[in-house]
Amino acid sequence: MRIMGIDPGITRCGLGVIDTKTDRTASLVYVGVARTQASLAQHFRLRTIGREIARVISTFDPQIVAIERVFAQENLQSVTTTMQVMGVAMYQVAEAGLPLAIHTPSEVKSAVTGSGIAGKAQVQEMVKRILGLDKVVRPADAADALAIAITQSWRGTGLAGGSDDSTVSVSLSGKVSARSKLTPAQEQWAKAQAAFRRTGAVDPRKRRSRRS
Repeated sequence: MRIMGIDPGITRCGLGVIDTKTDRTASLVYVGVARTQASLAQHFRLRTIGREIARVISTFDPQIVAIERVFAQENLQSVTTTMQVMGVAMYQVAEAGLPLAIHTPSEVKSAVTGSGIAGKAQVQEMVKRILGLDKVVRPADAADALAIAITQSWRGTGLAGGSDDSTVSVSLSGKVSARSKLTPAQEQWAKAQAAFRRTGAVDPRKRRSRRS
């Protein structure tokens, strides 16, 4: 399955696309950032980011998109603008008719590094290892986008449907449900993820990282 991850940000919005297999291996397809200048009016910055998200979706044709959820922090202005970017991203995903998943920052850190409080350097290093890259991905926003995509690949929960009147979900118990028929790729992936959760399978890359 091809998964796109988005790390929402107004100055740099991380965008990453990976290909994954049911054995939980993953490879890099695309990584980059949508950049905007602070001198631009806010609505023009959002338009720039929205257009870049749409371009990546159109170019690389992901089957699902995952976005990191924004949480309130001390800097209210930063949170507000990031939520605006998240809304633009969600709109573009809906325009493309794709399923959407949302993960919290701690979920992403835990899935990729094994710790929900891992730092950005740890996330970057694990993304490099998981994808078999020669060097860490920079800036951190781009690495975070790939980490979000990897999280969706490994956890596979919280899927919203690919059209206005459909819903696809995979429960932690492994049950797959939908109000409309799953595509063959979605059905195969959902069943594989459910099997992993039922059996408690451990990613072999994580075994190696524990020993190293």
